Amino acid sequence: MIAKPEREQIIALINREVVPAIGCTEPIAVALCVAKATETLGKRPEKIKALLSANILKNAMGVGIPGTGMIGLPIAIALGALIGKSEYQLEVLKDSTPEAVEEGKKLIDSQAISIGLKEDIEEKLYIEISCEADGDKATAIIACGHTNFVYVAFNSQVLLNKQTSATCNEDAIEPELNLRKVYDFATTTPLDEIRFILETKRLNKAAAERSFKGNYGHELGKILKSSKSEEQLLGSNTFTHILSYTSAACDARMAGAMIPVMSNSGSGNQGITATLPVVVYAEDNHKSEEEVIRALTLSHLTVIYIKQSLGRLSALCGCVVAATGSSCGITYLMGGTYEQITFAVQNMIANLTGMICDGAKPSCALKLSSGVSTAVFSAILAMEHKCVSSVEGIIDDDVDRSIRNLTRIGSQGMNETDKLVLDIMTHKQCD
Repeated sequence: MIAKPEREQIIALINREVVPAIGCTEPIAVALCVAKATETLGKRPEKIKALLSANILKNAMGVGIPGTGMIGLPIAIALGALIGKSEYQLEVLKDSTPEAVEEGKKLIDSQAISIGLKEDIEEKLYIEISCEADGDKATAIIACGHTNFVYVAFNSQVLLNKQTSATCNEDAIEPELNLRKVYDFATTTPLDEIRFILETKRLNKAAAERSFKGNYGHELGKILKSSKSEEQLLGSNTFTHILSYTSAACDARMAGAMIPVMSNSGSGNQGITATLPVVVYAEDNHKSEEEVIRALTLSHLTVIYIKQSLGRLSALCGCVVAATGSSCGITYLMGGTYEQITFAVQNMIANLTGMICDGAKPSCALKLSSGVSTAVFSAILAMEHKCVSSVEGIIDDDVDRSIRNLTRIGSQGMNETDKLVLDIMTHKQCD
């Protein structure tokens, strides 16, 4: 068993990274930053200027904003100023009302909001908001993490300044992880210390079930769940249950439903993908509460571990990482050993590496379905002791080196892809 001081570090890490969120985390983080700047200003802004990194822009352009029936940054920024409360963190817009949305539309129409690309920054997660009114100006900056404020100022008075080269790592010492340690933590930690992970099951399953009752996004989850049995294309089984629940929660979230989900590493879709395949497999196969807790812990902590080297935002679709976590959780529930769990990871990396992120949007439900399909296949192969070998592609004999190969491709090798994707997205209307 891992020593208690290190267990406590890992538990603190999970609690930082697995948190509730309403709406896509990129526009919501922008709304959070606007709320902080507005609170600092102390009055309703007359002008709001947002300077954002390319990855924030990419992930905020096509996604629904909760409770508005609208997509994109302008309404998120307007509501952040009008009703946002920074103390709510990634649930910053939960007090939104139809009246506030109408007021937000007026603010947008008044041309008070400007949005631009922040030039010459390396950080992929960067949000800079300036609010002005009556000759006063307040500025707030979020960087590195979706809720990580690094700068706050009112006029010439600097209230917070953590803008250093170590910004991303200075708030908390992260425990050093590898897959073996992730597995040992998940499978040996006293149950009462990790029981809190069941909240991911409660929130994300509820989001899927709400989605089944509504009409959200492309309705992929609802369609999969209601497919006529006589068609027998997929049938009603654990595999289709996993696909329908996972995609349904994504359908609702990407369409802007006012439904909270439990996120992972700053992404609601990652939280959904790390949770629901594990939960559905466990329920369909009558697994015990202890098995569910340990499988969910294994899944979520695997995602956190991989994201440590990949980064918050990248050109690599986050469902690749999150589905790798759920494949580990499913393999564990199938009775898999540590070796078989490493096989599942290797199989995932061999298959899904290279799936691009082209922004948050309703069709993300399709990508999540692709990811969790591969998660199930990888687990099945792993249980048969089938593993992609080190002579194939980027796979290494050492599973942790394979993970590094994956994250190097996502964080370094695909940078030009990221730029091209954003260029295509921002110039479609001009073609």
